[in-house]
Amino acid sequence: MIDINVNLVQNLIKEQFPELSNLEIKQVKNDGHDNRTFHLGENMSVRLPSRDWYVPQVEKEHKWLPFLSKHLSLPISIPLAQGKPNKDYPYPWSIYKWLEGETVNNENIVDQNEFAKDLGGFLVEFQSIDTNGGPIAGIHNFYRGGDLAVYDEQSINAIENNIEIFNEHLLKEIWGLSLDSKWDSEPVWLHGDIAPGNILVNDGKLCAVIDFGVLGVGDPSCDAAMAWTFFNSSSREVFKQALKMDEETWSRARGWALWKALITYDGNKNYNKIMAEESLRIINIIIDDYKAT
Repeated sequence: MIDINVNLVQNLIKEQFPELSNLEIKQVKNDGHDNRTFHLGENMSVRLPSRDWYVPQVEKEHKWLPFLSKHLSLPISIPLAQGKPNKDYPYPWSIYKWLEGETVNNENIVDQNEFAKDLGGFLVEFQSIDTNGGPIAGIHNFYRGGDLAVYDEQSINAIENNIEIFNEHLLKEIWGLSLDSKWDSEPVWLHGDIAPGNILVNDGKLCAVIDFGVLGVGDPSCDAAMAWTFFNSSSREVFKQALKMDEETWSRARGWALWKALITYDGNKNYNKIMAEESLRIINIIIDDYKAT
């Protein structure tokens, strides 16, 4: 993996955008996995794909985010310029407008129910935008918006690898239910990674959504996975109502949350105790919520 650091970014800026070379560059506090992000001056950020898997996201964001932003009442990431590969860095990269706010957590929001309602409202607004020509699910966004069955083998393997920890029968029942229905309506826009790291709040309220790298059009159920990874039982119901999701779509949303938690637990149980414990917590929330329905 490429060592993407401040010196590399400084050299790219100096070479390709010399008019910005006097601006301070700092790595952001909450960096992502797909991209490395740096604060450029006061009003911009620099994002660089960490691996070739994430390179298609650059062109996609430059094409679609300016269009999408015109139809939204909430600020989203806006690309300002696109950089080129050079001898030290092999991928295209981007300069974005900086969005103020802090990454959401349960301590910096005023009211979880209100936040759930506001986030659901943003997603409904996002889904209402014309999808003509939009990118359908595929490798570019790891099949977000497509058929959840693409991850059937991964999920079943993760369950069977941990039968001493998991309730195998119950988890297979929940997973199977998520595969029983398909999206049979017209495709809608989906963010693809609605998670705390991509949501900003200011004064305790939702103020911006960022990181649209796995953007696509199709089934929006994946954008509701946060219902089980972040919200409590009360705000989860508020989120569901705000999204206006039918039971089958909600079941697929639960499947997206379950898939990610299963593979994260299975992949980290022997290496990263914190990530494994958090994934197990989410799995148990999904089970308890399913039993309560």
